[in-house]
Amino acid sequence: MKKLINKPENVVREELEGIAYAHPDLVKVHFDPNFVVRSDAPVKGKVGVISGGGSGHEPMHGGFVGIGMLDAACPGAVFTSPTPDQMLEATKAVNGGAGILHIVKNYTGDIMNFEMAADLARGQNIEVESVVIDDDVAVKDSLYTAGRRGVGSTVLAEKLCGAAAEQKRSLKEVADVCRKVKDAGRSMGMALTSCTVPHVGKPTFDLPEDQMEIGIGIHGEPGRTRMPLKSADEIVEMLMEPIISDLPYKSGDQVLLFVNSMGGTPLIELYVTYRKAHEIATKHGLKVVRNLIGPIITSLEMAGVSITLLKLDGDMIKLWDAPVKTAGLRWGI
Repeated sequence: MKKLINKPENVVREELEGIAYAHPDLVKVHFDPNFVVRSDAPVKGKVGVISGGGSGHEPMHGGFVGIGMLDAACPGAVFTSPTPDQMLEATKAVNGGAGILHIVKNYTGDIMNFEMAADLARGQNIEVESVVIDDDVAVKDSLYTAGRRGVGSTVLAEKLCGAAAEQKRSLKEVADVCRKVKDAGRSMGMALTSCTVPHVGKPTFDLPEDQMEIGIGIHGEPGRTRMPLKSADEIVEMLMEPIISDLPYKSGDQVLLFVNSMGGTPLIELYVTYRKAHEIATKHGLKVVRNLIGPIITSLEMAGVSITLLKLDGDMIKLWDAPVKTAGLRWGI
């Protein structure tokens, strides 16, 4: 295992220390329990938007804390759900009196721990709503989930809900935006290589040089099928067809097209992927009016991509275009 780390057990804490040093204008980092909050938290009269999950997916979620996006993020150990006490303390830290929205990816540990934290927060007279994102069309159940996994739509929900909260919309209104994203987004990914969790010290799974895994999860969960390596265009077709047919999208729909690196895939390959995905979307009559391209939801150093389509309405487009200032995304400021 070759990694730029010291001791595996210190990776997450040392990462958080680096974030604190790098972005004091954007965030404050709390330790024991670990969570990241925006530097001006709590913002009075504003819904607090919180998400979290295992580390190893950076910049998700801590890289999206800031103006116009998340108020707090709770990082667990690598590929491990954060604990209820992290989520409770983060909830209290960003409570500005207008309620809290928890954006939860559909993984069993995340759901259980966020539910516990929400119950504890309600016991302290903090109003909490939770929305579970389950946009992965690849498989119904996996090693980590009952039902579909939560993947690419999560970050899109964080951006849109963060913008709605910044406008001082009510908790119900912000949660409704999140539900809209949940209903209108679909994703699927693939892997060219495995990844290595620091405390494990060996690849999560074995994937020969001439093979690829279609429908992989962000923790290295197996996908739909393993097959010989194909060309980029063939791979994109295998990802786009299930996405488009699942919603289903219809001709004339406005969409956001999100092409994500799993960590080890360079931008040159992401744009090759985006080119074909855009062509396929256009051929189906979809209008790609917004996009996101880059390493946004990673799986450590895994090589591979995921594609997300989100159907947009006018309000969602305005929320997407609204100013955002985080370590991982920023525009309009």
